[in-house]
Amino acid sequence: MSPADDDRLARAALSRVTEPGDLRIARLVDELGAETLYGALRLERALEGVLTDVAARLVAVDPVRELEQAARLGVRFVVPGDPEWPHQLDALAGAEPVQERGGVPVGLWVRGPLRLDELDRSVAVVGSRSATTYGAGIAADVAAGTARAGFVLVSGAAFGIDQAAHRGAVAAGGRSVAVLACGADRVYPAAHRALIDHLAAEGAVVSETPPGGAPTRLRFLSRNRIIAALVRGTVVVEAAVRSGALNTANWCTRVNRPLMGVPGPVTSAPSQGVHQLIRVGAATLVTSGDDVLELLGDAGEHLVDEPRGRTRPRDRLTVRHQQVLDAVPAERCAGTDSIARAAGIGLREVQTALDRLARDGLVERVEGGWRLAAMAHT
Repeated sequence: MSPADDDRLARAALSRVTEPGDLRIARLVDELGAETLYGALRLERALEGVLTDVAARLVAVDPVRELEQAARLGVRFVVPGDPEWPHQLDALAGAEPVQERGGVPVGLWVRGPLRLDELDRSVAVVGSRSATTYGAGIAADVAAGTARAGFVLVSGAAFGIDQAAHRGAVAAGGRSVAVLACGADRVYPAAHRALIDHLAAEGAVVSETPPGGAPTRLRFLSRNRIIAALVRGTVVVEAAVRSGALNTANWCTRVNRPLMGVPGPVTSAPSQGVHQLIRVGAATLVTSGDDVLELLGDAGEHLVDEPRGRTRPRDRLTVRHQQVLDAVPAERCAGTDSIARAAGIGLREVQTALDRLARDGLVERVEGGWRLAAMAHT
């Protein structure tokens, strides 16, 4: 068996007996290597001479069988050093932990044809499970807009914003990846079986937890760092002040990825967390997929035109001509001399200006003088 195979087997065993995001394991793997750590932990004994809990569980784990069983379920184990390994996850090695979770995963269990090294152009859309109609619509639109530009949509397949984002990307003909807090072979939530099965068939379902693993609160927190590190940037749509999406946002800043927030109504509780991120400058305000693409695209790509109101005929006038136009009455008529006095401009210049304004259709000559034309009111 090659050294690479030994490393994969060691990582598969460690994945089975340790919790995702365990800082101690991540640091020891980085320092000693997975194979050395695996061997040391298997022999670890307490003061009384009996095997420690971790050692006892490792002895019972057959990593070869783990990988074979995963393969039968259509799940592959991707580890650092594989061509498919997403190197953007390496940023987790130097990131500050959140709630004692962190570090580069020992490996990722993946179900689906989409390779993880194809996520160099990807965006995460996350948010509240209790999404409003407004939030779900915006999430779907943002996901669809970025998917049409070739970005892979990454989210957590949860209710609310996650579900809307996945569906938006799929409906636009794009690819999508679900990062789960349970095994990649499982469906959570159960109501999203059709969605997750579709992502496994067309995109990918990814987990740090080995096959069969159940979702737990800590695993959701660990999962969030994977989402944040996999993508170029994260969009938060609707997150209350204690939303789990804010944990993902926190990881975004730790791995130096752009964080974006979609504002909601100022009275909306589900948007309070997003508003706070924008208010303190942690997140950039975005309102569409175009805004997201401008931030995440390559230099000079997806530039967004500044929104402007339509150009009116009077916008093209010089300041002096605008003065004359402002002095022309709307309904009654006025003579040239009266308009000149009101404008504070000489009679000859006013006459020239009125002739120009008449050619532009902004004023009209009537019996007794001048008045505004209908175009001047637009």
